[in-house]
Amino acid sequence: MSTDVKSMHMGQVTSFFIPNVTLVGEGCSRDIPARLKSIGGAKPLIVTDQGIVAVGILKQITDILDGAGMQYAIFDQTVPNPTDKNVEAAFDVYNREKCDSLITLGGGSSHDCGKGVGFLAGNGGKIHDYEGVDKSSRPFPPYVAVNTTAGTASEMTRFCIITDTSRKVKMAIVDWRCTPSVAIDDPLLMMGMPPALTAATGMDALTHAVEAYVSTAATPMTDACAEKAMEYINRYLRRAVANGRDKEAREGMCYAQYLAGMAFNNASLGHVHAMAHQLGGFYDLPHGECNAILLPHVSQYNLISSRRRFGRIARLLGERTEGLSPTDASQKAITAISILSKDVGIPAGLIALGKKYGKEVREEDIPIMTANAQKDACGLTNPRIMTDAAVAAIYKAAL
Repeated sequence: MSTDVKSMHMGQVTSFFIPNVTLVGEGCSRDIPARLKSIGGAKPLIVTDQGIVAVGILKQITDILDGAGMQYAIFDQTVPNPTDKNVEAAFDVYNREKCDSLITLGGGSSHDCGKGVGFLAGNGGKIHDYEGVDKSSRPFPPYVAVNTTAGTASEMTRFCIITDTSRKVKMAIVDWRCTPSVAIDDPLLMMGMPPALTAATGMDALTHAVEAYVSTAATPMTDACAEKAMEYINRYLRRAVANGRDKEAREGMCYAQYLAGMAFNNASLGHVHAMAHQLGGFYDLPHGECNAILLPHVSQYNLISSRRRFGRIARLLGERTEGLSPTDASQKAITAISILSKDVGIPAGLIALGKKYGKEVREEDIPIMTANAQKDACGLTNPRIMTDAAVAAIYKAAL
């Protein structure tokens, strides 16, 4: 483990947020009914999306609930980059069906939408009221988060990202009360993920680990999590993309993304996420791929603030740095990130990413995205002060 403990945190009180219970391993999803009952849930709203329905994962979960004699309602209309209107629609179902608890099923979008419902069910008001840090005052209903991707770690974090449709901005909601009570990571639910989604979510996990590792709020606990996450991502992501039925790789990525989640849930993130959120809010582009494209560019900018840490990142990602100066070793981290991204098929730039999804990423939108990125809470722990000019230059370089 890295020895350069962030001295600013020595002698200070730090916090560490994780779910009360986490289950990881083949078949652990069978425990959902018992776990929900143990925290007081009797009739959950299952928040999921049409992709999960199409591949049969929702039926796997409802079969388990049916077998346990548990009543439930379903909201299966979560959209990628869930919106304020999406949350309102799901909350309407929660109320109409007289639900008393939540099961979120999917990747980041389903968890974020469900967390939005939890805020409204527990605290009332509108989802916009909770933008920022710890704005809620009352607890969530009983909540079990069931993960189907290896990347976002939303099943275990205190983060909730919702698009404000009127402003075209992703609201960053950070609140300890939205941390799920129970997290379920069953690799069997991930076996059907296509290679492109496996790659995007895996690079999202890498971004979490890297940003947490160089964050100004990093601690020895978050360092340990981030380092192991990067080691496992380097070991297993390519294998999981190459063969989705590789059980060892799928389980390895379960642990990798969860460890990365533990890291950023407590050390927070940086300007990769602050900038990626704007691409999602503005163009509705997939979060993981936006992160993957921006990560080497933001890391290059951050190098001078954290040379030894980036040198350690290079080694964790498989680069040889023996005999190199701290500057040269740190540069190897950028090389490793870029090679991994290319190996798993991430588009080379934002324009190519836009074309992949039928969107036009425009240079003229950079000023407004820059202004919004500078207001994003994730940027507060970036290790190097990020000027408006630097943000705009990175967006332009990433095109």
